[in-house]
Amino acid sequence: MRKRAEIALLVILIAAIVAGIHIYITFYTPASREGGIKIINIQRGASFRVVAASLERAGVIRDSGSLILAANLLGAYKKVKAGEYELSPAMTPMEVLEVLIKGRVKRHLVTIPEGFNIKEVASILGEKGLMDEKEFLARATDARLVASLGLEGSTLEGYLFPDTYEFTKGLATDEIIGKMVEKFKAVYASEFEEAAKRKGISMRKVVTLASIIEKETGAPEERELISAVIYNRLKKGIKLQSDPTVIYGISGFDGNLTRKHLKAKTPYNTYAVYGLPPGPIANPGKASIRAALNPANEEYLYFVSKNDGTHYFSKSLKEHNKAVHQFQKELSTQAAERKG
Repeated sequence: MRKRAEIALLVILIAAIVAGIHIYITFYTPASREGGIKIINIQRGASFRVVAASLERAGVIRDSGSLILAANLLGAYKKVKAGEYELSPAMTPMEVLEVLIKGRVKRHLVTIPEGFNIKEVASILGEKGLMDEKEFLARATDARLVASLGLEGSTLEGYLFPDTYEFTKGLATDEIIGKMVEKFKAVYASEFEEAAKRKGISMRKVVTLASIIEKETGAPEERELISAVIYNRLKKGIKLQSDPTVIYGISGFDGNLTRKHLKAKTPYNTYAVYGLPPGPIANPGKASIRAALNPANEEYLYFVSKNDGTHYFSKSLKEHNKAVHQFQKELSTQAAERKG
């Protein structure tokens, strides 16, 4: 009797060992020893069975049933996070499960350059496959969303702060917009808010000034000078006559600014209307916002391109016209030499 009991116990022990080995092999053996990355998209609301089946089809795991069993045993059946994942067949099923449970989704670095407008921002995000461009533009120009974010104006132009962001696929459009606006608010509050209050200038005016400065020059040393010209012209009641503001108001601008454009009746045509445009024309960076609050102590009223990325600044119309003639002549000469 005792011998039978010992034999039964031995059988049970052997079965347990075999089962343990099987579980270990099943849960801790990768589908392949070779690496390689597979991009797996897990949709919100997808069942674990659907997720496991997609992993098997992609070759990330050998058997979906084993992963389902592991998830059940660990109570992780409903803990998988939606998103885009980078997974490898060289990972064990348990490693794959851990990544899915902890939501270690693929992160996309997105750089928004200084001076890009909302259409250009939408294009960058669209190219990255992070969202639909039309949806982004619809939300970025929704006055109710603007108001809900505590901002003034009918669009978010000027408040989508230029920076490098980490986004994941599956984020809602409003979440991405919210991250950019929060970055703007944080930078503005920490570096510019007090200075603007001392000057008695609203945030919207500061950002509008900064956006024009951003678009007028790419030379860092000129920002305060451009700012001075804008302030001086506003003070004297002279139209700004800023080409970038005109361009912003033109639908489908083809890159060729004409006399007809300069006469067009739009709120952004500062050749036709006095004062600042109704709002920002781009999303400025820190340096341009700083320049908007710290114009150079100069009496310049005009500037013209020197055809090298910088400008010549003048205090009188006579001096300005002379500079325009000089640099236009140089440009014509350069063009003729290229043709020759």
